[in-house]
Amino acid sequence: MRIHLKTLGCRLNEAELETWSRDFQNCGHQITQNLDEADLVVVNTCAVTNEAVRKSRKLLNRAQRQNPHSKLVVSGCYASLNRDESAESLGVDLIVDNRDKDRLVAIASQELNLHAMPEQATVPGENNLLSRGRQRAFIKVQDGCRYQCTFCIVTVARGDERSRPIDQVIGEINQMVDQGIQEAVLTGVHLGGYGSDSGSDLSQLITAILDQTAIPRLRLGAVEPWDLPDNFWTLFHNPRLMPHLHLPIQSGSDSVLRRMARRCKQDEFSRLVQQARASVADFNLTTDIIVGFPGESEAEWQETLDYVEQIGFGHLHIFAYSQRPGTRAAILPNPVSREVIRQRSETLHQLGEKMKRDVLQRYIGREFPVLIESAPTTPEDGWNGYTPNFLRVQLNHTPEENLENQIISVRLQHLSESGDTLLATQLTGTLS
Repeated sequence: MRIHLKTLGCRLNEAELETWSRDFQNCGHQITQNLDEADLVVVNTCAVTNEAVRKSRKLLNRAQRQNPHSKLVVSGCYASLNRDESAESLGVDLIVDNRDKDRLVAIASQELNLHAMPEQATVPGENNLLSRGRQRAFIKVQDGCRYQCTFCIVTVARGDERSRPIDQVIGEINQMVDQGIQEAVLTGVHLGGYGSDSGSDLSQLITAILDQTAIPRLRLGAVEPWDLPDNFWTLFHNPRLMPHLHLPIQSGSDSVLRRMARRCKQDEFSRLVQQARASVADFNLTTDIIVGFPGESEAEWQETLDYVEQIGFGHLHIFAYSQRPGTRAAILPNPVSREVIRQRSETLHQLGEKMKRDVLQRYIGREFPVLIESAPTTPEDGWNGYTPNFLRVQLNHTPEENLENQIISVRLQHLSESGDTLLATQLTGTLS
């Protein structure tokens, strides 16, 4: 059968999609990028915000409208949270709960009677990420979360913490290395809680990966700023662990953080940042901020603005607060109006753009290895990639040679007109 896979939302959803892709191919099915020609469509939905729910439903409707003859399987947080909606009411053939995601291919094969000829099973390494234009592999190492931040519906949708065995993670990364992948990103709902159910921790996992694989670049997905192992920052002394971290703080006001039931306040977060910048050369820190949490006063909002500017993040992921039924925040008093949220979001976006420019400008004149991830789209464009600390780089000329998936040495020269990219010149030769 021809299988079309689509996902919305987080990096964890993307990692799960890659696993399904390999499993379907190992069963003898063919992955197609064309929705119209698919015999089976699998959609990995998201429900982190009301907008994500809207997009999930829109994607399901489009799949049904564009290819009404295909079978449709849906999984992910939206599907798992709406268990009262039957497959029939959603117009799909099968719903696979988040807790059964790891067995989605087996469940779909059995429930939908998917036939494939064994001799058509994919040879290992065939149809890998590189053949589909992807140079970075997302590796799911953990699922679920034992904490309950008052705004978060994902902990309800994903359930208890479950960690993959270290040897399984290493095996998957080694498979990616054999395919030519240069960079792996570890993902999970609560990455810092890795090993809480198995007597291990994130530090042991990272150490094992660096010792037992040859992956040139290892990155971490978002890590909550608590539950970090004591020796966490020393791990970055290995140059293969990239010096960038996304630590979501969500607010710069301690009183808002208390209402969110967050376990890291201003002073603790500041100490983490100081440790990171003292221990890790060229460390780049990014974060999440929720705007307009219930009861957020003007004074609390100003606290957040001041704190964000004080820290000096390299990038902000900004979320307008979205009420999610089933969360404790949904019943909190004093909701912030949509207009106030819009105004505050715009102000924060402007601050975020300024901070990003400030960070990028500090690196002008420096030399860095860059993993090239995308080719020029027009003759005026250059190859694009990222430095180890996740600064976006574009070569300011287009070399004739194919640089895709190469790690090359560049000199950072100046900012792009948009202010979000460093223009660079390639130095002689490639590093890999």
